[in-house]
Amino acid sequence: MHSKNKTSVGDELDEYFVPHPEVKIELESICRLHSISPEELFYKWESYNMKMGQEQTTLDVPTVRVFKKELQEIVEREARTKSHMRSVDKRGAYATPRNAAKGGDVFGMLDGVTPLQQSASGGNKRKSNFETPSALKSSKAHPTSSPSDGRSLTSRTDPNGQQSVTFAERQNPGQIIETLNGHLGVHEPPIAPHPEPRVKLTANTDLKKFRYRPMAMHLSEASEVLDDRIDEFQSLIQAHHGLDDSAFGNAAAQATNEVIAVGRIASDSPEGKLNAASMVLETSRRTGAGIRIPLKLESIAHEFFPGQIVAVRGINASGEYFSANEILDIPLLAPAASHMSTLETLNERLGAAKDGDFSAPSKALNVIVASGPYTADDNLAFEPLHALCQKAEETSVDMLILIGPLFDTEHPLLASGDIDLPDDHSIEPDRATLADAFRMLIAKPLQALAQAVPSITIVCIPSARDLMNKHVSWPQDNLPGKKLGLPKQAKMVSNPVTISINEIVVAISAQDILYELRREEVLVGKPKESNLLARLPRHLIQQRHFFPLYPPGDRTLLPKTGTEEGVATGTPIDVSYLKLGEWLEARPDMLIQPSALPQFAKVIENVLVINPGPLSKRKAAGTYAQLTVYPRKLTDEERNRGALVGHKLFERARVDVVRI
Repeated sequence: MHSKNKTSVGDELDEYFVPHPEVKIELESICRLHSISPEELFYKWESYNMKMGQEQTTLDVPTVRVFKKELQEIVEREARTKSHMRSVDKRGAYATPRNAAKGGDVFGMLDGVTPLQQSASGGNKRKSNFETPSALKSSKAHPTSSPSDGRSLTSRTDPNGQQSVTFAERQNPGQIIETLNGHLGVHEPPIAPHPEPRVKLTANTDLKKFRYRPMAMHLSEASEVLDDRIDEFQSLIQAHHGLDDSAFGNAAAQATNEVIAVGRIASDSPEGKLNAASMVLETSRRTGAGIRIPLKLESIAHEFFPGQIVAVRGINASGEYFSANEILDIPLLAPAASHMSTLETLNERLGAAKDGDFSAPSKALNVIVASGPYTADDNLAFEPLHALCQKAEETSVDMLILIGPLFDTEHPLLASGDIDLPDDHSIEPDRATLADAFRMLIAKPLQALAQAVPSITIVCIPSARDLMNKHVSWPQDNLPGKKLGLPKQAKMVSNPVTISINEIVVAISAQDILYELRREEVLVGKPKESNLLARLPRHLIQQRHFFPLYPPGDRTLLPKTGTEEGVATGTPIDVSYLKLGEWLEARPDMLIQPSALPQFAKVIENVLVINPGPLSKRKAAGTYAQLTVYPRKLTDEERNRGALVGHKLFERARVDVVRI
C-alpha cells in the first residue's frame, strides 16, 4: 500500500514539476514531511516565487533545498504564533500591526513590505518610503527618468531573512527573456519624432454599455443571460455540423436513443474543486428545464472547467446519468479581415506604399504593452513606470498600452491610506484626494512622455483592483481621464475591450482568467495540448469570451497580497452583463491577457496571445512586452480577388518580453 502511494505521489510530481530525479527526491521528502499533496506543494512553490519576486523558477537541488527550509521556517513561525496567542489576553492577541511594538506587525501578515519607522514622539507610524518632492524634482535632466530617492533605493530585509531587491539594483534590466518571430527585425526609432500619429485607434466595443449601475443585479436577469448562452451555442453547433433539430435532446430525460446535449459544465457541490466524479451538465430551460445531470466520461479525453459550454453526444439509459462518448467541436469565430483599399490606405500612413519596402524595420509599428502593478510593495515611487516611459521615449513608441491596476487597492501603502504626496502649492495637504495622488504619481510621467513624443497614442484599461474606478464590478467602465489629469493622447477604454490599432483587432482584459482557469481546469484522459500556457488561452478562443469561467474561483485561493488581510480582490462579476465580455463578430488578431502565470507570447488558433507579466512584482522588477508590427503586404492573388483580406498578424509581428 505504501509503495502504491509513493508511486502515485511521484507521478503527480512529474505532472506538476517535471523534476530532475534528485530534485524529485527532495520534493517527495517535502510532501512526506509536511503531509501535503503534490498539487498543494506546487501552489506553495508558485506562491513562494511570487512572494520573493524571484526571476528564475527553474528547480534545481540548491533551489528546492532553500524552498524546503523556507517551508519549515513558516511552520515553526506559525507554531510560535499559536503559542503566543494562547499566552496573551484576547485583546492583545488581536491587536493590529499598526500598534505593534517595535518589532513590526504582530502576525507577520505584511511580510516586512511595510516598514514601521520611529516617529519623533517615540511612537511607531507606518510611512511611505517615497519622498516624492526630492524624487520628482531631482530628475530634471530627463523628464521621464526614474525618481532617485535615498530611502526608496535602500535594500530591505523581510522577516524571513530574504532581501528585497530595490529597483535600482535589479538584475539584467532590458534583457529579452522570450521572443516570438525572432527572424523579424526590431523596430528602428526615427531620427526625429513622427509629425503625426501613425496609429488610427478605433473602439470595436460599445463603451456606453459599460456605464451600467453596478451592484444592482436581478436574479431573473442573471439566469436569463446564463440560459441564453447555452441556447446560442446550440444554434452555432447545429449550423456548423449541419445537424437536424431531431439530433438534439434533453440529457436529463431517460431515453434509449443517442442524442446531442448542449449545456454548461458545473459541479454537483458548491464546495471543493471540480473533478470527473463531481461533474454535471447544466441544461437550459428550453431544452432541459435547467436540470443538472451527472456526466459519465469513461471514454472521453477532454479538458473541462466550470462554466464551459459543451456539446456532448451520448445516452441516458437509466435516467440517473448521461453517458458521454463524444465531445463535439465548437466552431471558431472567423478571423478578422479588412478590405484591400483599407489596408493600402494604412500602408501609406506607415510609408510602406511609397517605395514598396514592407520589410524595413523603420516602417513597422512600435507598440509597448505593460500591466500593473507599476510599483513595488515597499514604496510609491512608481520607478518601473518612470523607466517604462523613458524606454517609450527613447524608442519613439507609436502606442503604449497600460493595463490596470494603475492605483492598486492591493498595494499595502495605498490600502492603509498612509500616502506621502509631493509638494504642490495648488493642493492643500489636508484636503488632498486620491485623484490628486494619481495626478502627481502616475499622470505626471505620462504627461512628460506625451510632450516628448507628441505622436504617441496611450490606451489605459482599468482593473477591478483600481482605486480610481468607482465601477467595482466586471465588466467594468473606463477610468475618468479628465479628472485624473492624463494627457490628451491617453484614451480611456473599458475592461474588457476590443480595439482596432489600424487594421489589427486587439482584445484586452485586465482580469486574470488564466490563473483561475489553471486552478479550476479538469483533465479527463490525455489532453490534446500538453503545454499549459497554450491550452488555457485556447479555452477563451473556443468559448468566445474573455471570462468563460463560472462561477469565478475563490479569491482566498488567489496569490496573497501585501495588505494586512492578504486576500486578493478576485473577480466581482455582474452576471447580468456577462454578454459584454463576449467576442461577437470576429476572432481577434491579438489577445492581451495579463496573468500571474509566467509571461509568454504564443500563436494559438492564429491568434497572437500575449501575457506581458506585471511591470512590478511585489518585491522585484517585472516585465513588459514590446511589439514590432510590419505592414500587411498584399499579394497579386489577393489584389486580383479584391475581397476581404485576412490580417495574418501572427506572421508579421515580432514580440519581445523584456525585463524592465
